[in-house]
Amino acid sequence: MAGPSYSAISTDNTDDMVVNVAIPAEAVGEGLAHHRRRRSSLGKFSFKGEASWTSSVVNLLNTIVGAGVLAMPAAMSAFGMFPGILVIAFSAFCSGFGLYLQSRCAKYIERGTASFFSLSQITYPNAAVIFDAAIAIKCFGVGVSYLIIIGDLMPQVVEGFVGDVGNMMFLVDRKFWITAFMLVVIPLSFLRRLDSLKYTSFVALVSIGYLVVLVVAHYIIGDTMWNRGEVRYFSWEGPIPALRAFPIIVFAYTCHQNMFSILNEISDNSHASTTSVVSGSIGTACSIYILVAITGYLSFGSTVTGNVIMMYATSFFTTVGRAAIVVLVMFSYPLQCHPCRASIDNVLKWRPSRASFRFPPPKVTAQPVMSDLRFAIITSCVIVASYFVAMTVTSLERVLGFVGSTGSTSISFILPGVFYYKISDPNSAHPVLKEGEGEDCPWDLDTAKKRVLRKASVVLVGYGCVVMAVCLGFLTFFAE
Repeated sequence: MAGPSYSAISTDNTDDMVVNVAIPAEAVGEGLAHHRRRRSSLGKFSFKGEASWTSSVVNLLNTIVGAGVLAMPAAMSAFGMFPGILVIAFSAFCSGFGLYLQSRCAKYIERGTASFFSLSQITYPNAAVIFDAAIAIKCFGVGVSYLIIIGDLMPQVVEGFVGDVGNMMFLVDRKFWITAFMLVVIPLSFLRRLDSLKYTSFVALVSIGYLVVLVVAHYIIGDTMWNRGEVRYFSWEGPIPALRAFPIIVFAYTCHQNMFSILNEISDNSHASTTSVVSGSIGTACSIYILVAITGYLSFGSTVTGNVIMMYATSFFTTVGRAAIVVLVMFSYPLQCHPCRASIDNVLKWRPSRASFRFPPPKVTAQPVMSDLRFAIITSCVIVASYFVAMTVTSLERVLGFVGSTGSTSISFILPGVFYYKISDPNSAHPVLKEGEGEDCPWDLDTAKKRVLRKASVVLVGYGCVVMAVCLGFLTFFAE
């Protein structure tokens, strides 16, 4: 499918258009006047997004809600029910605030070109490669975990539906199912636009809906009460179990790697629209997590395990539920491949910069997408590498714990806070940061609100650093 389109309308009668404007460090102080001259020479730049509000929410929600929803009852067991609700809601707020800061940062750069990389170019150019490497590693690790889940669950799904497989032992071989599902994953991973995945994301959300109904229904029926453990409403299990459960809740909201793609593709990128996308997706995910956590925990009490659906007695409905998890992670894999590919491309294109600030080259006459050959090579490398890792490794919990503690924390809290604090400095002389147009420009907030928002971004960075240190320390010294 073709990528997003640009159009340029010349402001004079000449046939030539300046498409590269170099701004030396000594010229930055000219500020607003210089920026206006640049706009005059470039002509009017416009970008048209095509994604609807609904598809944006669906894709972002599907990026958030994954198989981690099944671990929420166990996480609540560690904290106790009411403290667990507060932790789930607080984690949703922090992740939502990170997404909000990303939407504000996107207003400072050309429409349709927002990414962690492009923000790095006008804030911390020489650190861009670190940021994108963290995103690529995180997304690659999550994608591998999805393939491992498929390999682990499909044999159980087959046994649940078929029973004895007889001589067809390949049907209970995890490697066979990983290979088979790659035939579905590969074409989806080669789609250029995130909006193209809106239908598969909808199917994945239907699977999540089924799992939620299954957990709630078993609680209402009460068929697990005979073996239920202790239920703690206000007291926790202890500091070590709580530290083990905390990363599960925090990382369950990680979707920030796809937020800029959402902002680039959405047709209405006004402040109200993008904020409602954030609140709608985060709010829905938080409601799902709390509902599953409460009903799952009240069903099994302290005996609940990390995958609540595996605790129910084998039946047609639970087997369908396990199959629904497979469908969920199968359609979630492309949502991890999309930002992983973009970040790898940015890492390969990165070159050291001597300037403190650097103008992103104006993208007027060309689409901001990589070439077909480059796109195919990077995508193929990601798919092949994740396939071989999933085929050879059966457990990635500890590795993904470190990846999640570093990559997920960085892109969820640290990077949004750092970028916003730097790019929203009202004393900056950088032309892009000084001029705003229209009611939806970055400077539409009054001075007091901007000051509060910048301070809050620093708090979010501090919170991310604490989460990273706590999670890494726990994985190093206290993990099982």
